[in-house]
Amino acid sequence: MTSFSVGQRFSKVLVEDLKRTQLVQYAGASGDFNPLHTDDMHAREIAEFPGVFGHGMLTMAMTGTLLTDVVGIQDVERFGGRFKAQVWPGDTLTVHMEITGITDDGQGGAGVEFSLSTRNQDEVEVFAGTASAHLEDYAEEHAT
Repeated sequence: MTSFSVGQRFSKVLVEDLKRTQLVQYAGASGDFNPLHTDDMHAREIAEFPGVFGHGMLTMAMTGTLLTDVVGIQDVERFGGRFKAQVWPGDTLTVHMEITGITDDGQGGAGVEFSLSTRNQDEVEVFAGTASAHLEDYAEEHAT
């Protein structure tokens, strides 16, 4: 039987010292070969960025691993958010997740709402999101 409470928090280090190789690997996996993420010369000289930076969806995908670790991928109903700052090679990213609501479904299950915040090593928020999950096997006395 699953048991959670409003205000309960979870954290996970997603990556330490993000490597450029990881950006290229994600480009291959996602099919997003935008040179801003893979070609340092393009990012610097043409787009005038300090260098390549991470795909927003890579940050979101890494963030989602804490959610699926906690409730399981099969129970996630919704996951979305906003990209707040760029992620650079060398960054360490940590996600913090909090349960913001629990609703009894009247059939032994519950809807659980989450807020998620991914921050870099300087505590700059790079992604802010929300998610919901439906848990079929949930202790009724914990729902609020």
